[in-house]
Amino acid sequence: MFIQIENTSPSFKEFTLVMPAVSVGNVGQLATDLIISTLNMSRVGYFHTGCLIPMVGNNPYAPSADNSTELCTTAEVYASPDLKLAVLQIRSPIIQTKRKPFRKLIISWIKSSGFARTVLLSSSHAYQRDDQQIHSTPLRYLLSPAMQRVVGDALKELDWREMEKLKMFPGLSETEERLYIPGGGITKGLYTDCCSEDVPLAVVLTFCSEGDNIPDAFALVSHLNDWLHLVGKPSDAQWKVPDSWRLLFGNGIPLAIF
Repeated sequence: MFIQIENTSPSFKEFTLVMPAVSVGNVGQLATDLIISTLNMSRVGYFHTGCLIPMVGNNPYAPSADNSTELCTTAEVYASPDLKLAVLQIRSPIIQTKRKPFRKLIISWIKSSGFARTVLLSSSHAYQRDDQQIHSTPLRYLLSPAMQRVVGDALKELDWREMEKLKMFPGLSETEERLYIPGGGITKGLYTDCCSEDVPLAVVLTFCSEGDNIPDAFALVSHLNDWLHLVGKPSDAQWKVPDSWRLLFGNGIPLAIF
């Protein structure tokens, strides 16, 4: 359930919602961090649900020490009314057996809130690409039929590449093709649900490998900016890195051990 913070009365009518999938390399979550930090978005609410592993921590976007002790939780919603933009940041994994209830929760909230469109930022294992995917950009997109009606051919005009369907049995001439997003978490399930529920959804994803995925996050969010123009013109977009990213890989190696 979505719970708004006291003294806020958010209305998301005709807003664009951006949210991450908890997927390989956490690229979607890192890209979402960049959007929230760069646009200095205000927190307007959070989700209370048993579908996510509980967690709590300090404010990851604290601009000063004065509010660094504010707490953040598992799933929080930020908004920028001027841009008609809302962002749902998810900070912990979805419990394996509760993925379907979580997808239903998100779709129900999207519908009741009146979002005009939803963008899911995701990633997929680079090592499971086929030949055609290896010899091209790692960035892909998917549109639900309802989103196709909203967006039209805008993404094709940007020369974006749609996610390919792969043969279930490569090498056989006549075999069924399927959407395959290994490492994508709830990406495929949420896309399929939105197609059947007539919800406008765009999936923007990148192929990547586990490791230092900060460059992947910058590439993904800059790719998104080509379409949504969140931060000025795409050619001169500047992204603000949250202070919390200094702790992504822990402290350096202590010199005392040498």
